[in-house]
Amino acid sequence: MELTQLCFAGVARQAHAVRSGEVTARELVLEHLRRIERIDPKLNAFRLVFTEQALAQAERADARRAAGEDLPLLGVPIAVKEDIAVEGLPTTKGTNAARAPQPADSAIVARLRAAGAVVIGRTRMPELGLWPHTESSWAGPTRNPWSLTHSPGGSSGGSAAAVAAGLAAAAIGTDGAGSLRIPAAVTGLFALKPQRGRVSLAPEPQMLGGLVVAGPLTRTVGDWALVADQIHGAAPGDAHVAHPPRTSFTEAARTDPGRLRIGVSLRPWGPGIPIADEVRDAVQDTAALLTDLGHDVVRLDPPMRDLAASTQFALRYLHNAHLARAGLELPDLVEARTRTAAELGRRVPRGLVRWATGSDTALTAYANRVFTSVDVLLTPALTRPPIRVGEWDGRDVVTALLAAARYTTFLPLWNIVGNPAASVPAGRTSSGLPLAVQLVGRQHDECTLLSVSAQLERARPWADRTPSGLGQAN
Repeated sequence: MELTQLCFAGVARQAHAVRSGEVTARELVLEHLRRIERIDPKLNAFRLVFTEQALAQAERADARRAAGEDLPLLGVPIAVKEDIAVEGLPTTKGTNAARAPQPADSAIVARLRAAGAVVIGRTRMPELGLWPHTESSWAGPTRNPWSLTHSPGGSSGGSAAAVAAGLAAAAIGTDGAGSLRIPAAVTGLFALKPQRGRVSLAPEPQMLGGLVVAGPLTRTVGDWALVADQIHGAAPGDAHVAHPPRTSFTEAARTDPGRLRIGVSLRPWGPGIPIADEVRDAVQDTAALLTDLGHDVVRLDPPMRDLAASTQFALRYLHNAHLARAGLELPDLVEARTRTAAELGRRVPRGLVRWATGSDTALTAYANRVFTSVDVLLTPALTRPPIRVGEWDGRDVVTALLAAARYTTFLPLWNIVGNPAASVPAGRTSSGLPLAVQLVGRQHDECTLLSVSAQLERARPWADRTPSGLGQAN
């Protein structure tokens, strides 16, 4: 396989190529670095590329292979989002207002390195992760490899753009209100928001009051499972710890799910939110495919206490924006829209803050009632096809936040209650842009989602499609 093709072949295939001697880790990493140098000026996916360090890590990987070592990710180039701590660097979170270098790698980065991965760079995000697109006034927009006029989503937009463009075999992102699932959905990748507490966020005990989880963005379900198997697990000080998975994620992705009862919901989380016809068609086509695969698929639109839950999330979002800005070393350097969102959060009365950030036990129990009658819930990932770069420019912050809420309405509930939820590729728009569906599972049950997602992938493979010319879909 040519090196360019190998850059799109994914984690497992690249690891096999290094392990078998088909390619050296140095050759593999160097080809990715060359692609970054050539392509990333168009995409703006990376905030920082670790050129010298990555080549040195690749050479060590080759030495370890020559000495007989065999690690799951040996020599595979993986990028990490800029809200994940890397030793010696500030955790920038999409802003210029963070300056303090981290004394040690995060648990995620340490585990990637221990598995032999080469950490190739840090990917961009919107400031403090507040938006479902990756744009800023000072860094410009990050663009979608399938169409340079469209956004790769957010907040893990740089991570998704890097993987979709073949600039990294996989990337690590975070998800506080859809920030893994949104970018995966609009770039044709697979992402599964793990159960809260599945992947340690150390050195942080939690992020955004427990809304945020971390996980991979990958080309295939099997690649997600392989990377997640290396990075999951608790660390001392974690605020949340998930129940152990019933098997390895890799084994789950290889296992037929059996006959499941799958509920299909097209009911937005809030009144008056339209769903684009192409999105509705993608969900219905997926439901039909699941039926053909032997599952019992039923229409199910459970009430989700829209007004109370959406109000709770909105207040929590604004309060977290205030706390995140206040925690920066140089808070006055944030963008105007971040300052406005944070100020709105500062003005939320304390009683409402206590209500919004209080126990989620009742809402968690209420939302999970759906899983007394179904094993998996199928919904749209987003309510419309990918947004264009700059589409919400010129809108005031409140109007833009309302647009974002309508766009992502099916996603944030599962951050509040903690359940695993996956974005699974589900065809293309008439103009060739990616579409996706969301699969939600029972608490602590990523394994069922992986089995079903892998079954869908076998029935309608998606990873063989790659952006042509970085601007035109093929």
